[in-house]
Order: sequence, then structure tokens, then C-alpha cells
Amino acid sequence: MKLALGPLLYLWPREQTLAFYREAASWPVDIVYLGEVVCSRRRELRLQDWLNVGDALSRAGKEVVLSTQALLEAEVDVRALRAVVGNGRFTIEVNELGALELLEGAPFVAGPHINIYNAEALRCLAGLGMRRWVPPLELGEHTLSAIQRERPVGVETELFALGRMPLAFSARCFTARHHGLRKDACGFRCREDADGLLMRTQDGNPFLVLNGIQTQSSTVYCLAQEVDALQAMRIDALRVSPQSQHMAQVIDVFHDLLQGRCDAAKSQASLVGLLPGEAVAGYWHGRPGMQA
Repeated sequence: MKLALGPLLYLWPREQTLAFYREAASWPVDIVYLGEVVCSRRRELRLQDWLNVGDALSRAGKEVVLSTQALLEAEVDVRALRAVVGNGRFTIEVNELGALELLEGAPFVAGPHINIYNAEALRCLAGLGMRRWVPPLELGEHTLSAIQRERPVGVETELFALGRMPLAFSARCFTARHHGLRKDACGFRCREDADGLLMRTQDGNPFLVLNGIQTQSSTVYCLAQEVDALQAMRIDALRVSPQSQHMAQVIDVFHDLLQGRCDAAKSQASLVGLLPGEAVAGYWHGRPGMQA
């Protein structure tokens, strides 16, 4: 089973981002996703910067994939999408179906924001060039097992296995609104929250995380304890989503787990102190996502 580093969902300063990927080149990950998924206004790194990072990671032996934005709002977003799709170097992760027309049958990865909930949809996209897919997070073990049994030949399954859950996108920027700012004059305040802006309920409990136009869970989806079942289901890769702290240690825990050097229960316990929120796996077990 491969280990994948998902796209960076937060806005980090340019040098912090570049340093993160320089370090990632030495991590035991097989696949690295690069690019802006959330907000087109985030321009700390331009496409050429991402391509340069991708070249360095490729030299380090990683499979590099460029991720596309999940919500396109204006012509400038479409132009950016065309540039990413036409990069000429790396495979594309599609997070919005409009990219398929631009790909013209070229191989691609279907990201977790593409709604694939049955084997028929999987076969349809495989016919359009899909070579790997990341199931939506709310797809539980029972449904995914059924889809896996009918999975087309040549299509890999990569499962979101660790990270705050990306729940929704909106045309409004809730981070800007929180600070009393307009979206088009946001001051890039989301740069101040390296792992998103935590929202609490009226009684003080963690609830959601604001990440610009994206809403995330405050809890962290974690499937480390399910690795034996995932291997039996023929899952090809596990995706770990970037976080600002302890990322190297998180990667090491998953690598040791996949290499059989640590059992699932100990790996789960090791991760508890490394995550920015409570570990949960409710969706996987057919329960509300915020449950363990």
C-alpha cells in the first residue's frame, strides 16, 4: 500500500510552504499532491513555483500530481485551470468536473470532491481516463467494499486516511467575514491560521474549522486503526493531509504501520498527541462523522 501526501489546504507563507516540501522530499511518501485547491486568491506560490517544487520532488523519487481548484467562480479561475491542466509535466487531480473537457482523455486522478458513490460512476470516469480515485469522505466501509468488488481494471483507490475533513465550499469567505472584511479585500487573514480558524459551540466545544471559503471539521479523520481491513479491501494508497505541526512524525507513524513495524492500535495511540484535534472515524463505520 502506498502513502500519499495530499494537497496543502491552508494558506501558509511562501517560505514556510517551500520549506515544508523541501522536507517532504526526504519523507517516505510515494505520492505528493501540489497546488491550490481552496481559493484562487491565494497566490503565495504561482504555477511555475509549484512546477519547480514538483520537479524537485520527482528527482527525489515521488510521484507528483497537480491538484485543481474545487470551486470555480470566475473566468480567471478557468484560465488558471487551463494552465494547470496544460502543465505538460504532471498528472492532474480533478476536483471539479469542468476539468475533464480540458483533459481530453488524458489520465487523471479523481479527487475527494468528485461525487463518486457507486461502481457505475466509477466505470464512467474510468472510460474518460481516470486512473485513480479518492472516495468522498462520507463513503463508509460497507459501500466502499461493494464498489471495490466492481472496480474497473487499471483503476486504483486512494483513501483519505488522516486530516481535518473538508466538508463544504461556499462562494463566501467565512474567514474574511469573521474578521469583518469583504472577500475581495480579505487581507489574506487565513494566513494567520496555519491549521484553520477553530469555531466552538456556545458551550465551548470544538465544532468546525473555517479555512477561507472551505468549511472543515474540527476533528481529525483518522483510519490508522483500520489498516488491516483496508489492505483486505485492496486499497492502493492512503492519503495524509498536511498540517502545520508534527508532520514528519505523522508520516513516520503511517510508514511504520504500512511496513508492519507497528500494529494499528499502537499507531493510533501514537498519533493522538500529534494531531490538531480529536481523532474520529464515524463516517467509516456508518455513523455521524464527528463520532470516534
